[in-house]
Amino acid sequence: MGDFYVDNYLIKGDRYYTKEHEWVLVKNGIAQVGITDYAQKQLGDIVYVDLPEVDKEVDAGDTLANLESVKNVAPVYAPITGTVVNVNEDLKDEPGLINDDPYDAGWIAIVEMKDPTEIEDLMTAEDYAEYLKEIVEEEKEEEIEMKKEEEVIDDVMERLEDLEGELGYEEEK
Repeated sequence: MGDFYVDNYLIKGDRYYTKEHEWVLVKNGIAQVGITDYAQKQLGDIVYVDLPEVDKEVDAGDTLANLESVKNVAPVYAPITGTVVNVNEDLKDEPGLINDDPYDAGWIAIVEMKDPTEIEDLMTAEDYAEYLKEIVEEEKEEEIEMKKEEEVIDDVMERLEDLEGELGYEEEK
């Protein structure tokens, strides 16, 4: 399956995904791990990456790395159980590679999988696309609700100003 987009978010068709927005590219029991386009856009500019140690044992769900962005610090969870066999050293000097190219140059770690069948617990690209569509729709609905609330507040403030004028109150300057 090829690459495709949900809204403005790239999804690579050759990977597996988690609900926490990590991706996994599997070749011969070796899993390359990174974060999705959606995750990097939510984080904003990534300024520091705390990489795992090579030979570190990780269980699926453990914190694999931490990403520091201008907005906050976010964990990257290990999508599978295994041993870290390599990390992307380029991220130490260029953490923004994750923003620029989250699926290729911005990979985070390579994990030798303990149980290759664990991959079945992850989402395919198609399943992740459906999951992401739901998230994007919810975000759009929330944005619409916020705009409606802002309009109501603006309307109330305008009415208050009109009322003050009618009652003879003048704004102190």
